[in-house]
Amino acid sequence: MSKKNINLIFFLVLIHICITTISNALVSIPLSFFGFKITWAAFSFPFVVVVTDLTVRLLGKKIAQKTITYTYPLAIIFSILVVFIEKDSLNIAIRVGFASATSYALGIVIDIFAFQQIRKNYKAWWIAPSLSTIISNFIDTYTFFFTAFYNSKDKFMSENWTEIAFNQTIIKIFIGILFFLPVYGFLLKIILKFYKKN
Repeated sequence: MSKKNINLIFFLVLIHICITTISNALVSIPLSFFGFKITWAAFSFPFVVVVTDLTVRLLGKKIAQKTITYTYPLAIIFSILVVFIEKDSLNIAIRVGFASATSYALGIVIDIFAFQQIRKNYKAWWIAPSLSTIISNFIDTYTFFFTAFYNSKDKFMSENWTEIAFNQTIIKIFIGILFFLPVYGFLLKIILKFYKKN
């Protein structure tokens, strides 16, 4: 593996860990958004989908899988620690960490395998991340909220997780397409330009 790829993997792993950890800290903080129950993670987690798609597109399936493999355990450990400090409950922290692991892995597998053919067959860069943003967000959001908060000791989240999951999914898709998709295009252009120079 070239030094350039190693540096890129390190950079992407760091981004994945930061976004996942921050999102898991924010997901336990409820918020009313125009009367809809959501959590603050709705504004940070869409970036995970964009970064994942960018990882697969730039590095290919095999190296992307390695990136996710390195990210996975560290992101979960940091997430459990952050939620435990925030909530002072090991039970909630472990459930959120496990839920994050499950939904994160599921979302990554879907992105790597389901959308790889779209990336190969269509020249337009925005098709795969757009579909990934919509489909992955539905699947991983409901997986996460069910695993983390169904019959949870966090009373508010336990009682409202279905409503929050639906609202959060819609908002994450909206934010992902409206804001993070342009960021994806910008980053893709910058990184490809850097690759050509080197």
